[in-house]
Amino acid sequence: MPSSRRTVTGAAALSAAAALVSLTPATASAHGAVFNPVSRVAACYAEGPETPKSQVCKDLVADSGTQPLYDWNEVNIADAAGRHQALIPDGRLCSANREKYRALDWARTDWPATAVAAGSFDFRFRVTAPHSGTMTVYITKAGFDPTRPLKWSDLDPTPVAVYATGRTATDGYYAFTGTLPARTGRHVVYKIWQRNDSPEAFYSCSDVTFGGTTTGAQAPTEAKIAAGAELSTVSHAGHGGDERPPALSADTTGAPSSPLPTALAGAGALAVFAAGSLLLGRRRGTSAS
Repeated sequence: MPSSRRTVTGAAALSAAAALVSLTPATASAHGAVFNPVSRVAACYAEGPETPKSQVCKDLVADSGTQPLYDWNEVNIADAAGRHQALIPDGRLCSANREKYRALDWARTDWPATAVAAGSFDFRFRVTAPHSGTMTVYITKAGFDPTRPLKWSDLDPTPVAVYATGRTATDGYYAFTGTLPARTGRHVVYKIWQRNDSPEAFYSCSDVTFGGTTTGAQAPTEAKIAAGAELSTVSHAGHGGDERPPALSADTTGAPSSPLPTALAGAGALAVFAAGSLLLGRRRGTSAS
């Protein structure tokens, strides 16, 4: 077999192998959660995925298992690109329309809640992977009914805080000040964090009470975060746009939309064919000599 043909065939084998490597799913990168006022997923994680204390967190684990809590810093849509209302239907705001986090959408009045008052409020976001972007925080309108699923129209269109995030965070936190309007009773604080270095965006719901008391709302400690990191299915780092689009609730009943299995099969067949051709060519060359 001429050396030029061996070179071409070998290159084909290497290309096929490279294709297989490049098509292997990358580990998603998780990025954080609101710790003040503590978000629903963070509050339940703080209670302990294996031994939740509040009834709502017990019910979450019974419905969805412990993994959503170990992945407390992942509630995202990888290809949002600012299309929040187009991608997330009413009633799915807290889960970002992620089937994995569906329990976060439950319209219940026993979610752990942080006591707040009108006026200045210090927000704290525990970030595991800082990103350049904008964090916009909203609150529900006066008269909001917490026993009904959260809709986009429930949110006051005027943000209570807007914060430009950077690629670094002091001691693992973004800290910024906002202004809460006058409200009474139980409300929801809704956060959207849209990256500007990627189409990815992150979402969360935090329950608050005006004129009430804090009820079981505690953020995870650093020891709790460290202890659960190895049980998470997402990494605690990453800065690039390397996250794959997550499974949305609307996609769960249909056929998988990812071309990965077919592509892997094709790349695998190409690799086998190229490797076989190379081996056959070498044998023919040996026989001829």
